[in-house]
Amino acid sequence: MATDRNRRTADCYAVLTVLLLTLLAMNLLVGSTALPAGEVVDALIAGPKGGMAQSIVWNIRLPRLLAAALLGGALSVSGFLLQTFFANPIAGPFVLGISSGAKLVVALTMITALGRGLVLSSTAMIAAAFCGAMLSMGFILVASYRLRGMSGLIVCGVMIGYICSAVTEIAVTFADDSNIVNLHNWSMGSFSGIDWGDMGTASVTVLAALVCAFLLAKPMGAYQLGEAYARNMGVDVRRFRVALILLSSVLSACVTAFAGPISFVGIAVPHLMKSLFKTAKPLLMIPACFLGGGAFCLLCDLIARTLFAPTELSISTVTAVFGAPVVIGMLLRRKRGEMR
Repeated sequence: MATDRNRRTADCYAVLTVLLLTLLAMNLLVGSTALPAGEVVDALIAGPKGGMAQSIVWNIRLPRLLAAALLGGALSVSGFLLQTFFANPIAGPFVLGISSGAKLVVALTMITALGRGLVLSSTAMIAAAFCGAMLSMGFILVASYRLRGMSGLIVCGVMIGYICSAVTEIAVTFADDSNIVNLHNWSMGSFSGIDWGDMGTASVTVLAALVCAFLLAKPMGAYQLGEAYARNMGVDVRRFRVALILLSSVLSACVTAFAGPISFVGIAVPHLMKSLFKTAKPLLMIPACFLGGGAFCLLCDLIARTLFAPTELSISTVTAVFGAPVVIGMLLRRKRGEMR
């Protein structure tokens, strides 16, 4: 029995890896500018310096596809951590208003900086997004002590998200500088415009958070069985919950800082991975969510770039189309389970 389970797990990881690599290749080969596959390979071998093909491949397509894979995986892992924290599969950084809070503070910081002729570093962007994420999470935690039902907490999170989004839109709309007005595109979610410097900062931040999440895998598994069980297993629940909040906020803040708010990835992908692997063990789900989130965002970004080319859709528009039905199906399945 254990052998069959291990074989199934290995097969699932193999499928996710092949899917991720296939989508990476597709995103590299397909774009608004038609490049033959041979020319793309030659550009990769030649390096970033050279003609138009090298510039397109190294300066536009590669950073974008790597950002989609990295940030998509980060957002999915953030959603899994929040679902573990709240013990509810509907919890996620977008639904709980965490992404919207990060978006608000980043937008206000960028407006202030650009208005004074300053350029924000990648680290400053992440710090601003983290402050916004923690601000929203603080409201959610306060509400969780007053609202016993998870449905009320979800509604509270959605309302916080709406308020933050409304304030962001007001700030962007009345900004004078044309560069600030262009923040509207970022506020809808997009992997475009990310360069290698951004990728370096995002990679260090995400990988550090993932390592910390792995270190918490064992207490996380105990916490999934209840706080009392976790305490009996020697877990300092208070510190563990703080660590879980910080890690999920860092991951979602990093995504929002560079790509804007992206909807449904943090909810839908962890649910899909649990259904695929038939388990919720953190040691298996953290890498599975990272691979699945990366593949999901690569697919959505490919569709966003090519479906109505040269017009490009926001990434959140596409993720909502694919992610919302997954969430609806999850709710319906839970409802049927309760009725039985």
